[in-house]
Amino acid sequence: MNRSIASVVLASVLAMTSSFAMAQKDIVDTAVAAGSFKTLVTAVQAAGLVDTLKSKGPFTVFAPTDEAFAKIPKADLDALLKDKAKLAGVLTYHVVPAKVMAKDAKGGEVKTVNGKVIKITTDKGVMVNNAKVIKTDVETSNGVIHAIDTVIMP
Repeated sequence: MNRSIASVVLASVLAMTSSFAMAQKDIVDTAVAAGSFKTLVTAVQAAGLVDTLKSKGPFTVFAPTDEAFAKIPKADLDALLKDKAKLAGVLTYHVVPAKVMAKDAKGGEVKTVNGKVIKITTDKGVMVNNAKVIKTDVETSNGVIHAIDTVIMP
């Protein structure tokens, strides 16, 4: 009987430790580990934004999935990846300088890290401009990631 209780306690501790360890990864490491943000991570590296998204934050990143990037014609995406300044502008348009969980999201305009405004609506699910939020509240050590289905352009 005691062995069974010990097993349950150990399993609970391991589950909590695993969950805690996941929250200790920063935005970049969490995006890499997720596996569905390969293009985003490549773009962040190309734009020189890795150190920024590994910094203290907090940040909310509306992260386009690989499928979202696939909607951009290949020639346009390749050109964007080669234009560091334009790429940085597009990527920082996806970042809000605060941690906003889904339950706290309200409709309205929000200023992004690049200084421009995004429009958030909540009447038919959460939308950021024309992008639908498809996964919410991926917590990181320096903020939160919400996956979106479309790359938004400033």
